[in-house]
Amino acid sequence: MRFGPRKFAVVAAIALVAGTVGGPTAAADRDHGLPLGPRGLPETRTVETLQPGVTLTTIVRGESDPADGWTVEVAVPGGGDDPDTDAPPTAVADRAHADTLAGALSGKGFTARVEDVTTPAVADFAGGSLGFRVRIGLDADKAAANTLLTRVRAAGFTASAVFTGWDGASTDRGPWRVQVLTIDPKKFRGDLVGDFGPDIERRETTSVLARARNATAGVNAGFFVLDPAAGAPGDPAGLGVYDRRLLSESTNGRPVFTFTADARQAGVDRYSWTGKISGRGTTLSLDGINRVPGLVRNCGGTQDDRPTSHPLHDTTCTDPDELVAFTADYGTDTPSGPGVEAVLDRQGRVTEVREPRGGALPAGARSVQGTGTEAAALRAMAVPGARLTVSGHLTDERGRPARIPQMAANGGPELVRDGRPHVTPQADGMVRPGDPSFYYGWAAKRNPRTIAGVDGHGRIMLATVDGRAVDSLGLSIAESAAVADSLGMENAVNLDGGGSTTMVVDDEVINHPSDAAGERPVGDAILVLP
Repeated sequence: MRFGPRKFAVVAAIALVAGTVGGPTAAADRDHGLPLGPRGLPETRTVETLQPGVTLTTIVRGESDPADGWTVEVAVPGGGDDPDTDAPPTAVADRAHADTLAGALSGKGFTARVEDVTTPAVADFAGGSLGFRVRIGLDADKAAANTLLTRVRAAGFTASAVFTGWDGASTDRGPWRVQVLTIDPKKFRGDLVGDFGPDIERRETTSVLARARNATAGVNAGFFVLDPAAGAPGDPAGLGVYDRRLLSESTNGRPVFTFTADARQAGVDRYSWTGKISGRGTTLSLDGINRVPGLVRNCGGTQDDRPTSHPLHDTTCTDPDELVAFTADYGTDTPSGPGVEAVLDRQGRVTEVREPRGGALPAGARSVQGTGTEAAALRAMAVPGARLTVSGHLTDERGRPARIPQMAANGGPELVRDGRPHVTPQADGMVRPGDPSFYYGWAAKRNPRTIAGVDGHGRIMLATVDGRAVDSLGLSIAESAAVADSLGMENAVNLDGGGSTTMVVDDEVINHPSDAAGERPVGDAILVLP
């Protein structure tokens, strides 16, 4: 049974007392509000039943804080580890570079302040001081900050206007806007699915994906390729499994959210993937599935990838010598370029060898592309009429063979493990050596977030948190873990966030995506079907 549009049972409650972020949230405190800001902030919670076994909880916490305002943040020239004084400017630098910039600003008539940027310790990152930022002015009016910004840029500096409520201070009073879908497997009779749309290589908005499946609700899911220079826009940048069909290889070792269509099983798991193609007495190792050869978004691939085979977020590793398998799910045509492509029929027989590679796949066919030195190896194996076997398997974080889950969406970092905050940015590639500015902007500062988890009763929880706005500050990664824990999640992972964060209910986007253009097209989504 499908409820009519926005006609739900509603129960409202107000929590007047809450703890603050700064450690595990005791279960007894979970009923006292979100652990954001000082105690005693106003908080409202509205619960709506969307369909049997599915509820939407909207939480609004806090109030506008007069201590927050708009400031101009000036990038520090040569502030990274690169000794070149012409190196790109950074948001956070060492004290000496920050002081030099402050002096240069003073010489241009600006009064600058140098601020130490600190971040809390988490499971695998010590936190502490990330470095120093340089700022000018503080005004309640954004227009005034923009006027100052224009003057700063005209003086030759790189800068931006930012709201101080996004910094992540525990003293901030908010507000925050959190929305949580809860799927109770004891009552749920629909289907919970991962969906990437008509093909992998193109992006669609979460609302378009939801509408195509007549979904009751949905949220954006995993990280994906955005820039064509990094691969095919829309391609999941990590593991993607849809109805037990593994269509994108894992970012080896990074966490994923796994679940079944009936919502009776869910969790946060870490997998590594290996694949191979065999035939004519030869076996070759595969590098990936359904992605542009040579480009590995978020890294975490094979040992010959550069600059690393470990996860490195928002980085595209490269490897000129690759073998990548394709299914018809990829798109209208496989990627074109130098190299060899073997097209296989349903029985695995080679029906065509393309050189250069690229083109449409016949119905039911798949292919393998070889580039660089791997092109010759594939060419020798792929004799027309020969039968080739393409296979792959997953191993868990202990290196044991693992069954392919029914559904999996990539994510990171991990947020909660076994009922306690467990944040892993170091392992999951969000800590870049020599680049504290990345951690500052991505993890330490508040941003829109999408979180997936499962509570102690086996209920799946999908949460979105609006951010990059004055009416909802967003969350740092440490705050995300504290909020997930406070909501009762026993295991939780961060999914793609920022401008991707979207929640749809009955064909309506009910959160406030942060991109100026509105809802962002994404790689895939998690959808609740009637």
